[in-house]
This record gives sequence, structure tokens and C-alpha cells, in this order.
Amino acid sequence: TKIVNCYDHYEELACCDVIVNAAGKVALAAGNRDGELFFTTDAARTFAKRIVDAGFDGIFVSISNPCDVVCTELWHLTGYDPKKIIGSGCGLDSARLRTEISKKVGVSPKSIDAYMIGEHGFSQLAAFKAATIAGKSLNELQAENPDKYAFDHMEVEELARKGGYVTYQGKQCTEYAVANSAARVCAAVLHNEHAVLSASTLMTGQYGEEGIFTSLPCVIGAEGVEEVYTLDLSEYELEGFHKSCQHIRDNIGQLDWWEAEAYDAK
Repeated sequence: TKIVNCYDHYEELACCDVIVNAAGKVALAAGNRDGELFFTTDAARTFAKRIVDAGFDGIFVSISNPCDVVCTELWHLTGYDPKKIIGSGCGLDSARLRTEISKKVGVSPKSIDAYMIGEHGFSQLAAFKAATIAGKSLNELQAENPDKYAFDHMEVEELARKGGYVTYQGKQCTEYAVANSAARVCAAVLHNEHAVLSASTLMTGQYGEEGIFTSLPCVIGAEGVEEVYTLDLSEYELEGFHKSCQHIRDNIGQLDWWEAEAYDAK
């Protein structure tokens, strides 16, 4: 285990199996989910290429926000294998979604299969059409037993989307939940779990999107992202996913250095 804080020694991290990028200044996001954009992307520019050029062959796990922009940046600047760059993305948000569904239907969140997808930010969305309990879709369960399974999907989605701000309002920080999310990704890598987690990964044509990182359910093991699943989305959800991807591109478009410092990864 190495903990390196000195700018002069980033190259020493090249021997690590996993590097967690947690650079950030959470106060900047107090009123704006994208408030850390310039701070975190500037931070990544100081170390990403240096570590890769020093021979790093492990896994980057990034929790810095905006998560999807920073993950795209790590790939963009270094040309590193995108399967070995994993953003915590909507993993935590998916846990919150399952918890909120659990409160509505009275089933343990561990028995609910549901994911938040898209940008780890306010444009993320719940993939309700693909959500299941015991292999049955929520829509099917609602039709069979509306008294138990009918609930306001938009209300639950919003609670999952803004769960972090509930924590922030109470203590002015959110480090424990996101640390747990990062630890979950690291465990999947270090134990070669082949676990399915909602994580930010490079889009290579899923739903017609490519060239940016965003969250979909991923199989994660020792080599990073092994497979990316596409879900059966409703037209509304698909439209929301495209809007979410566009928001990531809009944030990238604010970085005036982006093209000048691009690595020719394509």
C-alpha cells in the first residue's frame, strides 16, 4: 500500500495494483453538482499521464466529480486501456435507488435488481423498465398487486438522485458513502469477483453513444470492466440517457485545454 501526496513522486504509484483518484473540493459542489469541474480536471492533469508513462498497468478507480468527465479525461490524456479506468459513477446512486424502492414495496434492497444509469449527477436516471424482484419486472408486479407494488417512480428516482445532498445538508460532507462505493469497486477488482455494478465506463456504441464514460451495469473483475450490459429502456428512459450523455459532453466542452492536450487514443 502506498499513500503519495507529494507532486514530485507520482511516478512511484506505477507499481500499484489499484489507484483511487479522490481529488476534490466538496465545498465547490454545495450549490452545483458540477461545481468541482475545473478543480478536479486540473488535478488529474498533474498526475494521469505521469503515472501511465511510468509504466502503470493496474486499475484506476476514480471517485472525483464530475465522475464521468474525470474518467473520460484520464483516458483522453493517457490513451490508457479504458477497461482499466472505472468510475464509481452511479454505483452509490443505485444502492440508494434500491433502498427507496424497498421502502415503498417492503422487500429487502438486497433482493431488488435496479440501477441508476447515465451521468453521476442530476441528469442520471432510474432504469425502471428493467428493474426486477425475483425475476419479475416492477411493472409486472404492479399489475398483479398494485396495493403493494404501485408507487411514484419519479419520486423514488428523485430521492435516489439527490440522496447525497441530504447527507451534505446535515454534515457538510459525504465521504463515508462514496468511500464505501469506492471500496466496493476495489473489492470487485482485488478479489476478481466478476461483480455486476453500475459504474462509469467508456461507451463504445451502447444506445448509439461512444467516446465518453458514463454509467451502465458492468461486470468488474481483476482486469477491470469485463463486460457492459445494456438494459431494456423505455422511450422516456432512452431519451433521458441521451440527455445525460450530452450533459457530460457539455461539461467537457467547458475545458478549453481539452483538444490541445489530447492523447491520440483513437
